[in-house]
Amino acid sequence: MKGAFIGDVVGSVYEWSGRRSRQFPLFGRHSRPTDDSLMTAAVALAFGTAREGRLEETEAVLAPLLCRFMRTIGRRYPHAGYGFRFKAWLFDDSQGPYQSFGNGAAMRVSPAGWYGRTLEEAEKLAVISARVTHDEPSAEKAARAVAGGIFLARQGADREKLRSYLKQYYPLETPLDVLQREYVGDATCDGSVPQALEAFLEATDFEDALRGAISLGGDSDTLAAIAGSLAEAFFGIPEAILEAGEKRFLPEMWESLRQYERISRKEEP
Repeated sequence: MKGAFIGDVVGSVYEWSGRRSRQFPLFGRHSRPTDDSLMTAAVALAFGTAREGRLEETEAVLAPLLCRFMRTIGRRYPHAGYGFRFKAWLFDDSQGPYQSFGNGAAMRVSPAGWYGRTLEEAEKLAVISARVTHDEPSAEKAARAVAGGIFLARQGADREKLRSYLKQYYPLETPLDVLQREYVGDATCDGSVPQALEAFLEATDFEDALRGAISLGGDSDTLAAIAGSLAEAFFGIPEAILEAGEKRFLPEMWESLRQYERISRKEEP
């Protein structure tokens, strides 16, 4: 999950900048976590609370936990960059899902790829995490693709297998160098998730995945969060980047990571 956090932090200062170059500082004075990191932490805490409590991991159990953590953390940081409709949902307990097809379903889904013990479970958790707000087919598809890709990368899948799996969801026919020239920023799932996936699939390492995603010039924090979440599972994160990113993590992000580590140790065979 640190890959999503760091991708968000790095991309935070380039969002909608129109940047088309890979040459830029990874971290600066204003690099910070945005709603992408906060909601990723919220999803992780919801899954972790259920797992630690040995609760049944069904939508009926997880959805209220997801709503609780997302709203609690979101209200704690009201100016983190939420979309208009999502912010209204955050501050109104009576609101249910509103059929969003925005890329929020994919930016926050990486915990499903880490908490899932099988590919099928990762995909199931991904859909549950999306549906509390994004109960729409393209959003559920995006969440499954990202979480499933993370799970497979963690299991040692090679690039060819990952591309084959992800092509079940998106054509992935446009090379990154073409996207860098022609892509028009788009915050929908169908208009941003395949581009982030391509940035990961063509990357040579973790840093290259972030630079490729941000060079597309669109919703940079989300593109980099998605590419970074997959790149962490596939490449790992270089120590220097990890150290610089971790300095900017918020308490809720650290809490979600510590909880995952506790649970992972208990579940080790």
